[in-house]
Amino acid sequence: MSTDLFDLSNKVALVTGASRGIGEAIAKLLAEHGAHVIVSSRRAESCDAVVEEIKQAGGSAETMACHIGDMDNINETFRSIKDRHGQLDILVNNAAANPYFGHILDTDLGAYNKTVDVNIRGYFFMSIEGAKLIREGGGGSIINTASINGLQPGMNQGIYSITKAAVINMTKSFAKECAQYNIRVNALLPGLTKTKFAGALFENEKMHKMAMSAIPMARHAEPEEMAGTVLYLASQASSYTTGESIVVDGGFTV
Repeated sequence: MSTDLFDLSNKVALVTGASRGIGEAIAKLLAEHGAHVIVSSRRAESCDAVVEEIKQAGGSAETMACHIGDMDNINETFRSIKDRHGQLDILVNNAAANPYFGHILDTDLGAYNKTVDVNIRGYFFMSIEGAKLIREGGGGSIINTASINGLQPGMNQGIYSITKAAVINMTKSFAKECAQYNIRVNALLPGLTKTKFAGALFENEKMHKMAMSAIPMARHAEPEEMAGTVLYLASQASSYTTGESIVVDGGFTV
């Protein structure tokens, strides 16, 4: 047995929303620690560059397209993983949707449906199918990327914040019921992170300035600063940790 608590050798990890941002940083770090990483997003071509960088660095990775808002895509993804690898040890639900930025009263049905379909239904059924495959191998880890907005709703991010609150409770529900299968389920709650996904917050000078003034560390995070928490939750270092939501926000919620 390895004495390295963060060793992921012989583990297969699926990371969704991994073509850029936090997901990309997570995929690269898990590969660096020995996991074979399945880099996933809606379009395969957007993942290929990440896979190539992992391979160039000596890691093991492959591309697998999956739109988690599409049930057929979800089912096909896990069939493919089982056929190719016969196992899944780590699932990182990181893909998300946030199509609407504005007053909650102006939220339309299309934005509502897209956000809920990806952030709640998508995470829910990805977790179900992922946990079934992880259970077959004797256990593993599921990590959900939620948000501090799930604790404190973000201004002009109503439906997104609501779905991320659901992810936090979803994490606890799966953790409670899947512990018997040696499956640990935890959540990462990022604060303000410099990604394309969070672009609206960085483009709005007033809101960005307000956010900076409320962060004790007085800066935003880089995607790589989120990946270490996921490595901890994916590895034996967190062997007695489940149902937890770990906030990584520079002190914003303090």
